Amino acid sequence: MALEELIKRCCQQDLKAQAEVYKLFARKLFALCLKYSSSYEDAEDTLQDSFLTIFKKINQYNNKGSFEGWIKRITINTALQKYREKVPLQLVVDEEEIEDVVEINPEVNVNILLELIQDLPDRYRLVFNLYVLDNFSHKEISEMLKISEGTSKSNLSRAKFILKEKIKGLNTIVAEA
Repeated sequence: MALEELIKRCCQQDLKAQAEVYKLFARKLFALCLKYSSSYEDAEDTLQDSFLTIFKKINQYNNKGSFEGWIKRITINTALQKYREKVPLQLVVDEEEIEDVVEINPEVNVNILLELIQDLPDRYRLVFNLYVLDNFSHKEISEMLKISEGTSKSNLSRAKFILKEKIKGLNTIVAEA
């Protein structure tokens, strides 16, 4: 069945159509939830809450832009809202941008790099994911997280610094092995 027809049926609260939409997008959205959650269980909760919101607001989708982009935006907003409810963001003093490029040993597994990102403190992980992985601007991030653009830049800089140090350590371990 075509996606447009599924969306139309979801607007009529057709449970079978909702199940089909879930099957089509759950895997991609869960990967997105994992990026913004501190645990697997939190990601599962975020996914569930995201789909509840998607189906509640599906009448608002107006076929402008991709449906997948629309539901990804809802999922990111849901994850950020859950985070804001848990812990208030702490302000960080502006630091100079860290532009050092770190060469990553090709033997370092991509999953290890993803774990390093996942291990960043929440405020740094959120800004890093939004800016680097999802291509949001600092202005958009500041609005989403209710922080200043300077704080967004500072948190990104700090995340890069932490990752750089951890990657240097990994490179040393891999080189010694």
